[in-house]
Amino acid sequence: MKITRRALAAGLGAAPAVTAAPSAPPNILLVLSDDHSYPYLGAYGANYLSTPHLDRFASQGMLFERAFTAAPQCVPSRTAIMTGRSPVSCRMGRFNSPLPPDVLTLPELLRQRGYYTGVCGRYFHLDGLSKAWITEVTKSVYDKHGLQNWHRRVDYLDSSDQSETPARLDEFLSKVPPGRPWFLWMNYLDPHHVWDAGAGNVDPGKIKLPAHLPDLPGVRGDLARYCGEVERMDGLFERNLELLRRRGIEENTLIVFMGDNGMAFPHGKGSLYDPGLHVPLALRWPGKIKPGRTQSLISGEDLAPTLIEAAGAKPLHEMTGRSFLRLLTGGSYEPRRHIFGARLHHGNAPFSERTKASGFDLSRCVRSEHWKLIYNCTPLMEYQPVDSSGQPSWKEMVAAHQAGKLDPKFDRAYFGRRDVLELYNLDQDTGELHNLAGRPELAAVQHELMVALTEKMITDYDFLPPPLM
Repeated sequence: MKITRRALAAGLGAAPAVTAAPSAPPNILLVLSDDHSYPYLGAYGANYLSTPHLDRFASQGMLFERAFTAAPQCVPSRTAIMTGRSPVSCRMGRFNSPLPPDVLTLPELLRQRGYYTGVCGRYFHLDGLSKAWITEVTKSVYDKHGLQNWHRRVDYLDSSDQSETPARLDEFLSKVPPGRPWFLWMNYLDPHHVWDAGAGNVDPGKIKLPAHLPDLPGVRGDLARYCGEVERMDGLFERNLELLRRRGIEENTLIVFMGDNGMAFPHGKGSLYDPGLHVPLALRWPGKIKPGRTQSLISGEDLAPTLIEAAGAKPLHEMTGRSFLRLLTGGSYEPRRHIFGARLHHGNAPFSERTKASGFDLSRCVRSEHWKLIYNCTPLMEYQPVDSSGQPSWKEMVAAHQAGKLDPKFDRAYFGRRDVLELYNLDQDTGELHNLAGRPELAAVQHELMVALTEKMITDYDFLPPPLM
């Protein structure tokens, strides 16, 4: 049956249609790294950084080569991961908007299956602004309308530093009632900007630069610090796994490791190019998931339906994500043809005449195995990378541009006017630097992608106008 909006609003405990619970539903640990792009793990071939613990973990489960978040920013991306729905359909984009009370989440659905549930680590972003950022006016609105409700959605709620996660995991496990399965959403801050010097030990000269970034000292230096934070996170991940081993509960624990969105570099966080959406993803469930790798396209919308099905339930009708449990367990699975991404307002700053694309930009994309179409609805916004515009990488790129020394392909990408439509051949143009939209010989490819994107926007009740067909 379909849950009505009235029932959802009346109480978050309305029961969805479910199947019989398995005899031993798995414990579930979902670990999100922050602003973590593919391929920044040794398991993906990045041999200039050291991530032995995550690499070993990935080798024991399934490693995804083509996993993409539903948005290139924290709030909307995490919305999709927690709901199995597009952030547009959930009305989520701004940092000051808590998740609407009528939108059910993964931990609530698992709770209905008897799970003890929790959240820990850095602030998880779906309950409005944290105490450090909230204003008096915003807080009064929250209180007046009862908008902050995650203390009712989960049994255990924590928002402490990532370094505290082993202690919080231990505390959480001590609170799980005997005989009940559990779900914990654990959040790391690394490798989010600001990147700490000394977090790891990465040689800037050995880094393989991605095609979308110029070879400048500042770029290499910032990437080294970014990769250093990935190395630090690897050690923290192992500390949490060690705790599970000491408690003897690894065997029936389904562990997910995923990046919440891409890196805060040009073409990354805040953009719909692959570095903004393409993230690491690995799942391990001993005896259930056969170790290996897959090239299947996976969306951030797909995670909640998959975990719900692993717990013995059926995903909600409202979920647009697709369970890939059968892919994990060796059953019959039809791969996705497309994944979709939505760029929404970033952060919580008001709009002004000085606002740049880092703070406000509206765009949508559709990606197939070989092609990507981006639809820009605010193409005149001046480009600036999210979070890192004050770092050497961007400052040196700006200086090279102003001196006329920046490679023309980077000049076009970061300092020119954007087109409303962008089309990229991902096999031949990994940096997504050469726009092919409008080419007569690619009319069929462009039409197919535009039809898919139009359908997604209509069914999501998107507030943006559809692309011109």
